[in-house]
This record gives sequence, structure tokens and C-alpha cells, in this order.
Amino acid sequence: MAHIALPEGLPGISGGFAFRPETAKPMRELAHILLHEPGSLTPGERELIATYVSSQNDCYFCQTSHGAAAAAHLGGGEVVQRVKADFQSAPITPKLKALLAIAGKVQQDGKRVTPEDVALARSQGASDLEIHDTVLIAAAFCMYNRYVDGLGTWQPEDQSMYAEMGQHLAQHGYRRPSIEAP
Repeated sequence: MAHIALPEGLPGISGGFAFRPETAKPMRELAHILLHEPGSLTPGERELIATYVSSQNDCYFCQTSHGAAAAAHLGGGEVVQRVKADFQSAPITPKLKALLAIAGKVQQDGKRVTPEDVALARSQGASDLEIHDTVLIAAAFCMYNRYVDGLGTWQPEDQSMYAEMGQHLAQHGYRRPSIEAP
């Protein structure tokens, strides 16, 4: 049960967004730009960064919904599960591994990112834009995760709901709700 009176039947961040639409709009827009708009990292890679950070923050709703979006982009959920379990042994590029290492440090404390972490990412082909966006995705998802969990939002266990949400996010992005109020 949520800590405040959120709209019924809306899971996770959807409940908070419906409660305060004026703050939802810029938060949706930020997620859309970071995760869905064209960029040098694929949407699947960016969703993996969001999923990884959310898993490190133990935010069930975000890691499951963004994991489903990553799976929709990548053609299945195996790589998502492997990234969450141990990204260093996952079947992803060395560049994405270096970026996930940076994201993991941002998740703990942004001051943990070192010049060596950035140099490693660059040596694996990461651009300054990719490093910037990785840091911003990680920081933003710490905020989104804390928003979802701090309000005590409803986080259903129905995996089919997350799969549908992931498909919506992968196809349409973040500007429109993936779940409507019942």
C-alpha cells in the first residue's frame, strides 16, 4: 500500500505521475530523451543501463519494467538477466561493460567515478556523449527508483504486465503512459 493516496490500479511510477502530472511531464521527457531518442548507444543498451542501476537500487518496478523494455529492444530477456547478475560476464560489448562500471559507481556515489574509469571507457570506444549519458541515466534512475520506492508504490508481480509495458516503452517511448488508470 502506498504511503500517500495515489490513484488506484496504477503501478510504480505511473501512480506518482498520475498524482502529480505537472512533475510527470518533465520526468517523462527526460526519460524519453535519455532512453528512446536516437543516439550513439542503442535504446537497448541505454535500457540495460537503467535496468542495471535499478537492480543495484533494488527497485523491483523499475528493474522489471526497464528490463522488459531492454528485452523488447534486444529480442529477449537472457542478456538482461545476465547483466543484472554479473555484467562483466554478460554477452555485451567491452564498451558497454566499461559504461556499466561507471553507472554502478554513480549509483553508489558519483564521486566514485575516477579518471581511470573514464579512460577505460574511452579506450573501449566510448565517446564523451556516451559517458555523459551513462552518468545522467544512472543519476536519473537513482531519482526515479527512490521516487517509486519512497512513495511505497504498488509493484505487482504479474510479469505479463511488465512485458506489455516494456513493449510499449520500446515502441513508443516515455511521453505517453504505458499503463492507463482503470
